[in-house]
Amino acid sequence: MTAQASAITRTTVTLPHGVVLDCRHLGAATAPQVLLLHGFPEAAFVWDELQGLLAPGIRCLAPNLRGYPGSSAPADLAAYRAKPLVADLVALIEHLGAPLPLLVAHDWGGALAWNLAAQRPDLIQRLLIINAPHPAAFLRELLGSAEQQAASAYMNFLCRPDAERLLAENDYARLWPFFNRGDSGAPWLTDAVKDHYRAAWGPDGAGLRGPLNYYRASPLRPPQTAGDPIHGLALPDDAVTVRVPTTVLWGQQDAALRPGLLAGLEQWVPQLRVQTLADASHWVLHEQPQAVAAAIRDALAR
Repeated sequence: MTAQASAITRTTVTLPHGVVLDCRHLGAATAPQVLLLHGFPEAAFVWDELQGLLAPGIRCLAPNLRGYPGSSAPADLAAYRAKPLVADLVALIEHLGAPLPLLVAHDWGGALAWNLAAQRPDLIQRLLIINAPHPAAFLRELLGSAEQQAASAYMNFLCRPDAERLLAENDYARLWPFFNRGDSGAPWLTDAVKDHYRAAWGPDGAGLRGPLNYYRASPLRPPQTAGDPIHGLALPDDAVTVRVPTTVLWGQQDAALRPGLLAGLEQWVPQLRVQTLADASHWVLHEQPQAVAAAIRDALAR
């Protein structure tokens, strides 16, 4: 962790509709503002090193999304559908002051960011997506690509009603392999980093219920039967087209999100720039924070 990262400040933001988001931020108050959205099974702390690299010239704010540590975690599964999750981001950006110069998002945060950018382009000036599939491309690949179906099979496991308990068994023995890159493992996953994850996941997996509800509430997962909701899902181009300048930063060694997801993105993202990292996996933030910081600076400069 950089010296700058150690100066991270925590604050709680209460949104007009009552949702509370626990946030981590750093950077000069007068600097360009960037919003950072994490994914699963992470939390806002994964952006700390990056915030340290960007401060003080870029001011970052990283919220723990709904259902994650310190933020509101409704019990109702419907509270984790796309509409209320995106509503949280709309309210947060309006609280920060729209239009936001740059929205940066990874994994599940990216899924929400794609939706927000399509629905409310007035709220952001630029978008940077890190290893998170565009919803229309994801739907196409989940229905038509055996490779992506196999890579995403874990999603159906995460929807099990007992997933929290199973994942927490034996000190989260089923979760640590999520971070591995084949035989090379995950050298960045030190004991200190593991402790951050354990704190986020909570005792006996209690902190995983909200995060897992994202999967349970979404129809976008590999079909197992002809009656699965994904077969009836339609995403009209007008509803998912992103018209703000967008950069996609993609670690090519991503075991869960296969390269086919990048094909044809221009159909839904007219102002698109794709930057690939040959030696990065899904966990780009941990593996190559300098590359992510450079992409953020570049996106702001464009």
